[in-house]
Amino acid sequence: MIIKKSPEEIDKMAAAGAILVRTLRLLESKVREGVTTAELDEAAEKFIRSQGATPAFKGYRGFPGSICTSPNSMVVHGIPGPYRLGRGDLISIDVGVVLDGWVADAARTFPVGPVSPVAHRLLDTTQASLFAAVEACRPGNRLGDVSHAVQERVEADGLSVVRSLVGHGIGRSMHEDPQVPNFGEPGRGPLLEEGMVLAVEPMVNAGRHMVRMGDDGWAIFSQDGSLAAHFEFTIAVTADGPRVLTPWHEGDGREGAAGTR
Repeated sequence: MIIKKSPEEIDKMAAAGAILVRTLRLLESKVREGVTTAELDEAAEKFIRSQGATPAFKGYRGFPGSICTSPNSMVVHGIPGPYRLGRGDLISIDVGVVLDGWVADAARTFPVGPVSPVAHRLLDTTQASLFAAVEACRPGNRLGDVSHAVQERVEADGLSVVRSLVGHGIGRSMHEDPQVPNFGEPGRGPLLEEGMVLAVEPMVNAGRHMVRMGDDGWAIFSQDGSLAAHFEFTIAVTADGPRVLTPWHEGDGREGAAGTR
């Protein structure tokens, strides 16, 4: 069952999203060679709680961290710990925030110093695929239009969307219907209607699309060991078009109609 939100409820989610965005900006300022993922986690939790919110991931199904930190070939769900960022790494950081019972969810992948041409292409393509998906989040479109927008952009650059992991609806619960794959046929799937809120999250491998589970039962890696990237927005479908509730930069023109309101 897809739960639609009122404009007032979307505003409450946007308030959670604003805290999340400030958290990601803080973490971006701390991403550098020598920093551990545990230190990033500690900084995120301290900041989120200082804003009167709580980390959505902490304790979720037993997850021990406040954020997910996934370096290099790890696609998602990395548990923060002793891993120390190195020059040339990619680090994907996924953050969830709960404020007054409403959840926002977003992720970015950051380079640690200079990175390889393959890493640059992976970052640029994955981010561009997310922006393409945002533009498809309009009333009257189908969910398959969103999924296809990601797939088309990624595969045009010779990269691979992870097929066994999906985005999701979001609201009072972190995971609601519908599931949002990053591949699919346009014109298929549920009709997008005003009030739907989606966490759209392209997960892309530089190699093939297959993944494997790590030994800890949480981390998911590209099966072939290729680099991975993860970008995510929480997006509301509104009468005025897509509204990104977790924009990386206020008024950022790259989001077009999806910019902040």
